[in-house]
Amino acid sequence: MPGRVAADDHGARIARRRNVADIVRAQASRRPEKTALIYEGRRDTFANLDELVDRAANALRELGIGQGDRVAIFSHNNRAFVVLRFAIARAGAIMVPINFMLGCSEVAYILQHAQCRMVIAEDTLCETADAAIALCVKLVCIRASLTHTDSVRPAGWIDGDALLTYHDTTPVYGELEEDEPVQIMYTSGTESRPKGVVLTSRGLFAQYTSCALDGGMEADDVELHCLPLYHCAQLDCFLTVDIYIGATSVLLRGPDPAIILATIESEKITKLFCPPTVWTALLRHPDFVLRDLSTLQKAYYGASIMPTALIEELLERLPSLRLWNFYGQTEMSPLATVLQPEDQLTRLGSAGKPAINVETKIVDEYERDVAFGEVGEIVHRSPQAMLGYLDDPTRTAEAFRGGWLHTGDLGRFDEDGFLYVVDRKKDMIKSGGENVASREVEEVLFRHAAIAEAAVIGLPDPRWIEAVTAVIVLRPGFEPSDDDLHRHCKGALAPFKRPKRFITIDALPKNASGKILKRELRMLVVDENQDETAAGPQVSS
Repeated sequence: MPGRVAADDHGARIARRRNVADIVRAQASRRPEKTALIYEGRRDTFANLDELVDRAANALRELGIGQGDRVAIFSHNNRAFVVLRFAIARAGAIMVPINFMLGCSEVAYILQHAQCRMVIAEDTLCETADAAIALCVKLVCIRASLTHTDSVRPAGWIDGDALLTYHDTTPVYGELEEDEPVQIMYTSGTESRPKGVVLTSRGLFAQYTSCALDGGMEADDVELHCLPLYHCAQLDCFLTVDIYIGATSVLLRGPDPAIILATIESEKITKLFCPPTVWTALLRHPDFVLRDLSTLQKAYYGASIMPTALIEELLERLPSLRLWNFYGQTEMSPLATVLQPEDQLTRLGSAGKPAINVETKIVDEYERDVAFGEVGEIVHRSPQAMLGYLDDPTRTAEAFRGGWLHTGDLGRFDEDGFLYVVDRKKDMIKSGGENVASREVEEVLFRHAAIAEAAVIGLPDPRWIEAVTAVIVLRPGFEPSDDDLHRHCKGALAPFKRPKRFITIDALPKNASGKILKRELRMLVVDENQDETAAGPQVSS
């Protein structure tokens, strides 16, 4: 056919190939002497970081790690995590980050399911990793330990820190194609077993572009990263995007409010992402008024909708701050929609509009588009979408039915095209024959001066089928009565939406990214409230 170009030319494929492994090298060429990463006082330029990645990639290859192998990282945030994030891809392998809060049986499931060839674990987690590997069937893993404490390296573990000091600095070029798996992110397992979400370089590059353009990100940013890198939000909405565009990243081991506030002041941080629970902790910390936070210009939230009262307080106390809401899920790499700074107060509670590389609509149970204002399931089309669930063609087909990625979230569009997430399908409460969106009730509870945090769940009830139940954490010094809480809800909610009972606890169960774990909360409440008197007073509707 005239004009046809051979699609299988090897040289052309190599020249056009670009994957996650190339990101650091690109900035090392563009900005070699600029600071790329700061961790515990140690500063790496982009040139330094690129060399570390090559050292580690060569070391991995020397260990026999190569094309398509799965390498697990089981660690808190540290410098090695950042280097290995890129080195694994340069070696042609696939990164599998694991939640450091999981127990050995949960870790074993991921290692077995992903068929990991290697585990790189922080020394404090080696015992858990050993126990997990022992539970696996015919799984032989290379084990490398990263030093955090002065503990003796366990038997059978090699020195993981030596990967970064390996003698061979020969440039390594990853051979992963754009549409081949580059990382497997495991969901939090809110339904049953966690699912392995397979992501590609093609999808991730589209994701990075969406984040940078719609999130107002620039090379001059100095961003503080305090949420876990095993989670796709911190890893792929912020850290890797910063390296991609040439910004400076300051990494903390975890989200300690006092350390966050001190670091904003000392490193002149301009940009910060936190879930609403961490923003709440920062605002309530005594150092918030003592530290110089004037350099902080850009703030981001996600994981759950920010209570409107919290947005108003944050913008009032930091009036020069611009605020973005990032909404998405792991299966979208993970960004889907963005609420811009100019819309924060005029579109309270909105998740914004689809990101530049995303098409979003709302459908009913028959896959038909619903009208503006009507509630249905949120679905997306985008190159950011996952390749599928690892070794699970049935769930993959179900997720992509009709040619759209189904999120399991319920939402609606207003007439101006702004998305409002109503609830997760599984979190919708069926009370007395009516649907109650837990988020709507939570918004009302957050407006009460005594309430620091709130989560609304449905509990079995002989009359209501599910009783709307408010589980709250109080601010210090407050002890509101149930009558007071009921009066507060009465003015804002229809009778069937009002909590039938209020339960006060010291802290809500959360994952390391700050997301409230409602499945664990339901179990906790049921275990601790077996009889009606322990469950708290009944409130008439």
